[in-house]
Amino acid sequence: MEMIIGHQCPIGHYSGLYHHIGGQLYRLGRPAEIASPTMKSTRLIPALALIALSTAVAPLSEAAASPPPLDWKPCAQGPDDAEGMNLDQAGAQCAELTVPLDHSRPGGRTIKLALSRLPATDRAHRIGTLILNSGGPGEPTLSMPLETAAAMKNVAARYDVVGLDPRFVGRSTPLDCGWPIGLFLRSAGATRAGFDHQVAVQRDLAERCAQRHADVLPYVNTRDTARDIDLVRRALGERRISFLGYSYGAYLGAVYTQMFPGRTDRVVLDSAGDPSKWGPRALQGTEDEADRALRGWAAWAAERHSTYKLGPTPARVLATVDRIVAASADRTLRVGPHELDDQVIPYLLANGSGNDSPSSRADFTATIQLLDEAAHGREVSPGPDLDGFLRFVLTPAGSSLASPVAAITCGDRAAPRDPETYWNDIQRSRARHPLFGPLKQNIWPCAFWPNPPREHPTHVGNPTPALIVSATGDTATTYEGSKAMHRALTGSRLLTLRNTTAHGIYGENGNPCVDAKVNAYLATGTLPATNPTC
Repeated sequence: MEMIIGHQCPIGHYSGLYHHIGGQLYRLGRPAEIASPTMKSTRLIPALALIALSTAVAPLSEAAASPPPLDWKPCAQGPDDAEGMNLDQAGAQCAELTVPLDHSRPGGRTIKLALSRLPATDRAHRIGTLILNSGGPGEPTLSMPLETAAAMKNVAARYDVVGLDPRFVGRSTPLDCGWPIGLFLRSAGATRAGFDHQVAVQRDLAERCAQRHADVLPYVNTRDTARDIDLVRRALGERRISFLGYSYGAYLGAVYTQMFPGRTDRVVLDSAGDPSKWGPRALQGTEDEADRALRGWAAWAAERHSTYKLGPTPARVLATVDRIVAASADRTLRVGPHELDDQVIPYLLANGSGNDSPSSRADFTATIQLLDEAAHGREVSPGPDLDGFLRFVLTPAGSSLASPVAAITCGDRAAPRDPETYWNDIQRSRARHPLFGPLKQNIWPCAFWPNPPREHPTHVGNPTPALIVSATGDTATTYEGSKAMHRALTGSRLLTLRNTTAHGIYGENGNPCVDAKVNAYLATGTLPATNPTC
């Protein structure tokens, strides 16, 4: 057994960079898929460079020319396209929509969006179109209608369920920065030298992206993705759309409601974070949740010491983890072809301990056993799932999946440009959180991104009816963050799942109470009278 990461974002924040860039994106990083990725130095802007606001792009009016109707075709693009064949076998259809690269210049350069649709089968009682986003940011969503329809049960028959790969993600004019590694999330490690190494690595990643994509990076952001969604709505001929988004996808859905008021019907925001905190420093302040999750897993493993032999008490299990981290600081740990140091190990620990389902805990515990063996100098090899995850994080095979994560995050909000800002934050956090502080406060490529965001981040605050779903122990998009989203969307209700770290709850977590309440809302359009609990 080995670590398999569930529905969590890359950033982890907003189906996101932290877990989905580990969790959900890990699911997309299975070896067979990650082995076949989709596809002169620019002067970097100095200092904090105030956000350069290009001409404000207003929502498109309904009077503007609508996109032509979508031409729905089979999804498979060849005999090796497993994703497309699965969609075709389920009765789905696929299409492309041409949209402007720059929405303020609709007659200029264009890009392609890839869509899938599982049509409603009960046309007599059809409710409308449900558009999906899996999170990340940067997660492909084309296959998502199949799993979502399964979670919806009989309600799915009344919706056209639509998966949309966001701009520059998956099949939608993909973006790949050509990185020598995959996911950029790392810990600063134990020393200043380790942090300085991270500064150099993150600078290099930003410069590589600028060299390849300087012309499109200003248009890789959430606000332009929301504009794309509205063009999809119009191409579908819908006056209003329903929306289901996980993690970062919940943030995207909230931004859409703010930019295009009155154009949504039923909105479900699963594992939503604080919309005011989304951006390059989204993981700040989640150290407590990560510590609690690791302690919770240690207690679980200690109860099963006879099976796993990691320690008979939580303290002894955590001491085993400490030995692994210390060993990785002294020398890299070999796990098959992969080398893991104290900049990678903390991310792996935070990601793996963040899912408290029994199967995930068993898999993560098996991974800790493997790392413990490696820390003792013994030769170990990862199974195919762990190998796929490590290749996504550590090798160029993950570049095509991780590049859009950085581009969207850096395109949404400006980051501090002075490395000392991050070092000072790391040192302050390290005092209380020696393991996860240097991870959550570390520098990202956004500190060196070639262009500042074109627009200010969206201030979310409106009365749109929505059902927000959150778990009290979520380590990525925290429960406090979901409560902040609930306050921002004054017409919303907050559905709380207690006593779990689940991230990505509806359908993914298999909680009958949550699934029933979400499906009742999707079927009737009526929100609960009060904030419900499961």
